[in-house]
Amino acid sequence: MIPLGIVVAAVLGFLVLPIVALIVYQPPAALWRQLGSAATTDAIGVSLKTNLIAIACTLGLGTPFAYLIGRSRFPGRRLLITLVELPLVMPPAVAGIALLVAFGRLGLLGSALNSLGISLGFTQAAVVIAIVFVSAPFYLRGAIAAFETLDPTLLDAATSLGAGRVRRTLLIAIPLAASGLGAAAAMSFARGVGEFGATILFAGSFQGRTQTLPLAVYSLFGTNLDQAVAVGVLLLVISGATLLGVKLAGPLRDLRRHRLRGHGGS
Repeated sequence: MIPLGIVVAAVLGFLVLPIVALIVYQPPAALWRQLGSAATTDAIGVSLKTNLIAIACTLGLGTPFAYLIGRSRFPGRRLLITLVELPLVMPPAVAGIALLVAFGRLGLLGSALNSLGISLGFTQAAVVIAIVFVSAPFYLRGAIAAFETLDPTLLDAATSLGAGRVRRTLLIAIPLAASGLGAAAAMSFARGVGEFGATILFAGSFQGRTQTLPLAVYSLFGTNLDQAVAVGVLLLVISGATLLGVKLAGPLRDLRRHRLRGHGGS
């Protein structure tokens, strides 16, 4: 039987070695210098703008949707949730083609959009749509679960005191589910920042317009490996910081609750 220590070392080595190799590929000073290139700064700007718009759309529309689904029981609910989660397992290339044939000039809604003077394909709006499509399910799944676990007696008490549905949702449900919503939003944002396949097929990769950080890695790979690695490290830092924040949020929240209980008991 293989010793447990060897198994642990093998798994960790396999998973950690590529990350370490990416970080130590070039000295920190050279890495920082590569991040100042025009291609990188343009990609940072596009990624920041499109992902902020995408997460705002996801939170604004996804939160009431998740509340309704999380607090309701009706025939076909599981099928509806499955449809919402389907982009999670959809291959990125398929997601991009799906968006193109749905919203592109020759797509399902293409003629209707063209008649309104709207062209989405290969624009920055297409980047936002692609990000929302692939990242929103991460938020919706977590938000639905967070709303499902709420104590119904608290919501019923708010109703008995005269709070309407909107007020009850804003003042009671969302604050109580805030930790779950925050974790889901963080994971959704991290997925959006790393989105590649759907974006390149639906929005293209035009520097300063639709080229996000992952697309910049792909574009720079064949021309400047050092810059590609630098952008990769930046994406790694963003992803790692997001995961660490989600991991630390739980213990910090529990500590705050413990202190509040301690003050209440005293």
